[in-house]
Amino acid sequence: MFSYEDRLRAVQLYIKLGKRVGLTIHQLGYPTKNSLRSWYREYELRQDLPAGYVRRPRYSQADKHRAVEHFLEHGRCIAVTIKALGYPSRSLLSAWLEERHPREGGCVFGRSQELAPEAKQSAVIALCTRQTSAQAVADEVGVSRGSLYQWKNQLLGHDVSASMKRKQALR
Repeated sequence: MFSYEDRLRAVQLYIKLGKRVGLTIHQLGYPTKNSLRSWYREYELRQDLPAGYVRRPRYSQADKHRAVEHFLEHGRCIAVTIKALGYPSRSLLSAWLEERHPREGGCVFGRSQELAPEAKQSAVIALCTRQTSAQAVADEVGVSRGSLYQWKNQLLGHDVSASMKRKQALR
């Protein structure tokens, strides 16, 4: 980013040198030819340059509203919203959510309520001794399958199999 004075100096030198882009850039060591030409066009229109840069917002208020509404109406999942709409990033959507729905106490949108350690332990036991799928166990507890496996790794370690069924001896 160049200061107002730097941009004005470049435009004035450009005019003085007969609008020769290469010579102007060679003498100053800056800017690019496209920047110099756009500064000159701006200078021609206003007989001055704007004091600073004003970048247009990438997303409109309607885009923000649509993303926040989608998030709230479709399971409060950031990944689902981003995949469905094709925008924005996780951090940007989180900022929009914070902007529209300020949180108290650091609660994060889209996360399930924290379970007590005893509930996590019983969920891991159910996972390891299950008769059904891991997804069925996760649905019963009300968490994702990935969370269930994370809890298993935290409590038992990565080396322990998720299923504690006895393996039948080879015949």
